[in-house]
Amino acid sequence: MRLLDNLNAKAKMQTPLVISASRATDIPAFYSAWFFNALRRGYVVWANPFNGKRLFVSLRAARTFVFWSKNPAPMLDRLGELEDLGRANYYFQFTLNDYEREGLEPNLPPLADRIAIFERLSKRVGAARVIWRFDPIVNLPPDEILRRAETIGDRVCGLTEKLVFSFVDSYAKVRRNLPREFLEPDENARFRIAENLARLGEKWRIKVAACAEKDDFSRFGIARNACVDSELIARIGGAEALRLGKDRGQRDLCGCAESKDIGAYNTCRHLCRYCYANSSANAVSRNAALHDENGESLIAAR
Repeated sequence: MRLLDNLNAKAKMQTPLVISASRATDIPAFYSAWFFNALRRGYVVWANPFNGKRLFVSLRAARTFVFWSKNPAPMLDRLGELEDLGRANYYFQFTLNDYEREGLEPNLPPLADRIAIFERLSKRVGAARVIWRFDPIVNLPPDEILRRAETIGDRVCGLTEKLVFSFVDSYAKVRRNLPREFLEPDENARFRIAENLARLGEKWRIKVAACAEKDDFSRFGIARNACVDSELIARIGGAEALRLGKDRGQRDLCGCAESKDIGAYNTCRHLCRYCYANSSANAVSRNAALHDENGESLIAAR
């Protein structure tokens, strides 16, 4: 950014109360060093993925951080730094699936290792602050999906208070990268899976919620989820977030409170085949080459 533009942008710096890190990429897994450097600096520069406009986003004003990850192991030993910096109000959305046989999550650690990471994180921060995401659910036989969910849930019940699920969405990027046979399950399969996930939730004594689903599963006791959750934020100490409204930048079916995402598309090196945030492995590779852990942005400006 040119100097004058830079000064003008800083003067208009956004000051969100909640930072989402990130729906667009796995910051805990791949960009922890960058995140902690940005936290000490006090801001990041975020690029709008649709028009390229670059905006300054304050981290100093944030009262809560929501981390989204499939493998937060690189961040585990640094959580004390958050607390030392007065940033103790945070929680994790931890995606824990079992698609090893299908190869849909090619760059993730083995499932057993991820379950161990989930356990370690929960024991460090508490069950309320680790949300288990079993999503997206792809088109496999319902009994197989439920068997895999039960195997994971039997291991992590007691380590979380909530299971959030969703079914794979047929975005253009997803259709390009995910084999057709795995695209969205039909309505009967969706309701069968949801009903039985609710029953498993009763067994595990955890709440079950659906993320931005068009189907209404309320008759099974399944709520529509708010992943950026004002109630949870207030519970862990970020009471100011109670004033937040609905996040208008998300899909209509999304129940999240407003937050500011600081991630970037085409940067997640997990390369999950169902991902809506990556166009291709080549795009991710190109952007990885532009990453500087000391940079203001996740991807340096070309």
